[in-house]
Amino acid sequence: MGQPPNTQDTVPAGLEIPPADWQHTPSSVQTLVVTLLKRLEAVEARLKQDSTTSQRPPSTDSPYKKAWKPSRNAPRRKAGGQLGHPGHRQALMAPTDIRVLTPAQCACGNTAWAVTRPYHTHQVIELPTIQMIVTHFVLHEAWCPVCARWTKEQTPPEYIAGYGPRLTALVGEIAGTHGTGRRTIQTFCASVLQVPLSLGAIQKILDRVAHAIEPHYRAIAHYARQATVNYIDETPWFLTNTLHWLWVMANEAVAFYMVHPHRSKAAFAALIEDWAGLLVSDGYGVYQAWVAQRQTCLAHLIRAARGLAERPSPDLATCGAWALAELQRLCHMATAPPTGGEWRAWYVRLCRLIDQYHDHPDDAGRFVRRLLREMDSLWVFLSQHGVEPTNNRAERALRFGVLWRQRSQGTASEKGNRWVERILSLKETCRLQAQSTYTVLVDAVTKLFTGQPPDLAWLR
Repeated sequence: MGQPPNTQDTVPAGLEIPPADWQHTPSSVQTLVVTLLKRLEAVEARLKQDSTTSQRPPSTDSPYKKAWKPSRNAPRRKAGGQLGHPGHRQALMAPTDIRVLTPAQCACGNTAWAVTRPYHTHQVIELPTIQMIVTHFVLHEAWCPVCARWTKEQTPPEYIAGYGPRLTALVGEIAGTHGTGRRTIQTFCASVLQVPLSLGAIQKILDRVAHAIEPHYRAIAHYARQATVNYIDETPWFLTNTLHWLWVMANEAVAFYMVHPHRSKAAFAALIEDWAGLLVSDGYGVYQAWVAQRQTCLAHLIRAARGLAERPSPDLATCGAWALAELQRLCHMATAPPTGGEWRAWYVRLCRLIDQYHDHPDDAGRFVRRLLREMDSLWVFLSQHGVEPTNNRAERALRFGVLWRQRSQGTASEKGNRWVERILSLKETCRLQAQSTYTVLVDAVTKLFTGQPPDLAWLR
């Protein structure tokens, strides 16, 4: 019997079949088997993906699989601070009471000292007894004998809310910057402050806080849209089980958040408005169409290359390992700038990688063609000061929003979306500016109650 036409002499990898049997298999069956093997490999690769080989968050990783394992030759070290790391000692706070202690008696029995001197300050920090300040405004009405009517006195405007600025700001701090639920806030206030609050009262307090920080939100948006460099990313959000998107535009000074119904070019335009600076982002198509300069996130490309390197196909694994090594070298250039020779050698290797796999119809070809499309955005960080090679700044800024979404399943109203946008923007910006969020909230609520503009001078 002759060999069937258009057959493959080599048994495909992963198929356990005698070569003689494979050679006598009809070509149509061979083609079907090869196609199914490729589809099976792609499905298995997707099932094996984790946060190190894809864009999945670490929270989706299996708890039974360690995502990172040290190499066999890596030195083992103890947990905790390592030798030589900068210390973070407890700073002495301004004392409210000073007690001087001198020795009562020497070991020899002497009690008369020639001279004493301080050698150490031991600081003890304690909460004062929490005693709420409760003011009753007893409103009177007076009878006017001229017009024969009762005239009623009204509550001063700054006290009309019923809860003072510090208590209002504290509830906003616990709910917004720590992600605490309403019932937990209710329990805390009743247990620690001895203040019974209904869930409705807590919601009204948070509504006042959201209203008070609206000027801060507008100012943060203004500063974000004036920055030279911005890191932008988005993550799913839910409004009453309807898919929305939480966007962030962050830089070294501020972080601006926006909840939008769509992940689209229109949503991106609503976030940035007239901003036209240098964009650092992942490979989302809307970002790739950015007309100004853009630095693509090397971390996303590194994870994709690592996933390719772990594929069972030798050709795919070789391409992935090669790309992974080159992208990691490029990322390390952010802290160790290359010499001219090192840069030219790296560039030649990258071009050779792209040229070798460019015409492949598999995942290796698709990956190197993606590198070719992103070529102008791979190393912008080497020529532009203050630009990082990854989009980790935006991803870290979104992390708290992701945790909020997982706890509360999103929001239940547009008013809730506005609260999320404003408090997240204030929280992250205060962190970047080394400001106390609670202090800013107290000032904002106080100025709201007294009808004055808040202090925005700390924003820069």
